[in-house]
Amino acid sequence: MSNKSTEKILFITAPVNALVEGLYQENTSIEELLNRGNFGLGTFDDLDGEMIINDGQAYQLKSDGKAYKVNPKQKTPYACVTQFEPYSFEYLYSSIELSELYAFLDRTLPSKNMVYALKIEGAFAHVRTRSVPKQDSYKPLVEVARNQPEFSFQDIEGSLIGFWTPEFLDKITVPGYHLHFLTGDQGSGGHLLECVTKEIKISIQHVSRIELALPITLDYLTTNLNRDISSDLNEAESLKK
Repeated sequence: MSNKSTEKILFITAPVNALVEGLYQENTSIEELLNRGNFGLGTFDDLDGEMIINDGQAYQLKSDGKAYKVNPKQKTPYACVTQFEPYSFEYLYSSIELSELYAFLDRTLPSKNMVYALKIEGAFAHVRTRSVPKQDSYKPLVEVARNQPEFSFQDIEGSLIGFWTPEFLDKITVPGYHLHFLTGDQGSGGHLLECVTKEIKISIQHVSRIELALPITLDYLTTNLNRDISSDLNEAESLKK
């Protein structure tokens, strides 16, 4: 285990169950996120698209399928970031589907009681993504996810950015694999639904500490966050038309 001065921290702006319950406006700026990490994902206030942070640059993947560089004053209701310095690398030169990729990662990650930051970059035969359109607050996330536009990419280079998180953290952040896709030209992307690889490099970093912010907003302070959200979150993250 690294000492405190070098160990990696996952900073989470708010518990994910607040997002699942429809709280889409909080007070964390992208500027603050970038001060805490150079790598991560999330969404934006009003659920206005998917977020990727890669190499210290934040991108907003809007419902038109395009990626936009982000104004540091924009805000997020939910995001996870860390300082990405991978310690392990794997290379795959075969065509495999997403379920096979996850199975390979399952065999590679040394412990399922740790958080891992994952960057999977290279050439893909196929990628399918989606991105949420801007929403009013209070509409449950699972209902929003049922009507998101989807995007398909063929023979494309790009990067999958995200995390693997243990199941016991399911009210704090998305459990299991949570990945967003950004094309190699940084022009498009979205929340990953499926992919088929061609040649990829997998960079892995374990994260040994979590820092969770608790928003001081009226909505957050007065909402009941004790409901079991596991089924809603699973459907919202993996929903396919």
